[in-house]
Amino acid sequence: MNKLTTAEEAVKKVKDGDTLLVGGFLMAGSPETLIKALLETSTAKDLTIVSNDTGTVDSNMIKVMQQGRVKKVHGSYIGSNPMTGQMLIDDKDSVTLYPQGTLAEKIRCGGAGIAGFYTPVGVGTIIEDGKEKRTFDGKDYLLETALRGNVAFVKATVADKFGNCFMRGSTKNFGAIMARAADYVVAEAKKIVEVGELDPELVTIPGIFIDALVQSEDA
Repeated sequence: MNKLTTAEEAVKKVKDGDTLLVGGFLMAGSPETLIKALLETSTAKDLTIVSNDTGTVDSNMIKVMQQGRVKKVHGSYIGSNPMTGQMLIDDKDSVTLYPQGTLAEKIRCGGAGIAGFYTPVGVGTIIEDGKEKRTFDGKDYLLETALRGNVAFVKATVADKFGNCFMRGSTKNFGAIMARAADYVVAEAKKIVEVGELDPELVTIPGIFIDALVQSEDA
C-alpha cells in the first residue's frame, strides 16, 4: 500500500478545534514541512498543540501561533518559543506544562489505550494542585491522565512507501510515541524508499501506525 501524498493534501485532515500532536525535540525531528503546509495552505484554528517545546524562533510553529490559530498548548519546555511564553502570561490556562517524562508517559498511555497512571513526580509541588493523590506502599503518587490527538505530525529519517519509519537518534523523541496516540498520523521523511529496502531491525514506527507519508523538503 503506497501512502505517499503531498504535504498540502495531508494537512487537510487538521480541522478547527483539533488536538495536534507534533513530534520533535526542538528542531531535531521537527516535522517542518508539514507545519509549513499547515501554515500556508490550511485555515484550521482553535488548535490544541501537544509538543515537547513548540519549537524555536526558527521553526514554523511559531508562525502558526502568530496567526492566532493556537488556543492551548500542552508541553514541557517552552523557553525557545516566546509566543508560547506570551500565551502563558496572557492566560495561564492556555498553557499546561508537565515534567518531560510525565508528558511522554501521558502520550504513551494515549497510544496504549491506558486511561492514566500514577507517578511520584510533582508530589509536594504546585504540580499536584487539583490532581488525585494516592498512597502506595507508603509513598504518595499523583494521577496523570492520557493524552491523545486527532492528528499527529512526525518526522522520519528514512521511511518506506508503506510508512515503516526509521528515526535516527534524538529525532525519535516524542515522534515515536505520538504516532501511536492519534487518530490520523502523517509522517514526513527525509528519504523514502521502496517497501523491503528498509532493514526491519531499524524500524522505529511500524507502518501500521502511519496513515500518510510526505517527502520532507530538507531531504
